[in-house]
Amino acid sequence: MKVVSRKPATNDNASAHAQVYEALSEDLIQGQIPPLKSLSLRGLAQRYGVSPMPVREAVRRLIAEKALELQTENKRLRVPHLSEHRLRQLTLARCWVEPELAAMAAPRMTRDDIKRLRDDDAALMRALKSGDVSAYMQANHDFHFTIYRAADADLLCGMARSLWLQSGPFMRVVFGRLGTVQLPKDHHQDMIAAFEAGNADAARASMAEDLREGMNLMLDAIGEHDVPQPKRRGRG
Repeated sequence: MKVVSRKPATNDNASAHAQVYEALSEDLIQGQIPPLKSLSLRGLAQRYGVSPMPVREAVRRLIAEKALELQTENKRLRVPHLSEHRLRQLTLARCWVEPELAAMAAPRMTRDDIKRLRDDDAALMRALKSGDVSAYMQANHDFHFTIYRAADADLLCGMARSLWLQSGPFMRVVFGRLGTVQLPKDHHQDMIAAFEAGNADAARASMAEDLREGMNLMLDAIGEHDVPQPKRRGRG
């Protein structure tokens, strides 16, 4: 397993655990850990340059958030299989939570926030033109969470992050196979215009449409069996 550069800079267990949790969460959201790939505590410790103890604590949190699961047959970790039923639940949850965050953010957006959104969207458009899925996912994440942080609603922002943890690995698979040039219409410019006008209703509507289009791509892919399925064990 490749060792990444994001290493906790302290030996303090609590701080190391928090930093490993953030690094592992970011890798899951960005789809850097493929669905159904087996992982070990030792391998993750090597990846982040720490001892197994902070990894163990981070993994426990992510299992509780449904972003990882422990396989009973071999005690190894993996990103859980995402069924169509579960993806529909994630779609509903995202369309409940994230548009409300956008509406709450509208009256709180500063000029700096809006500039950051424009920069994020420009990075996203560059990724679309070059077909760079990794850059697209990073820019898309940055755009959305600039909005969610501006909402000043920690509970809802935490819920949104948990939903992204569960869907990120599959977004990477689906968008990687479709190619960024086939992604649906970008609604980010409509959101930026709504934030400039302080229009909460328009921000909510644009966010909802953006989410529906992206999640429908994932639903279509699962319907066509494009997303990795769990291997069936033979009988006898």
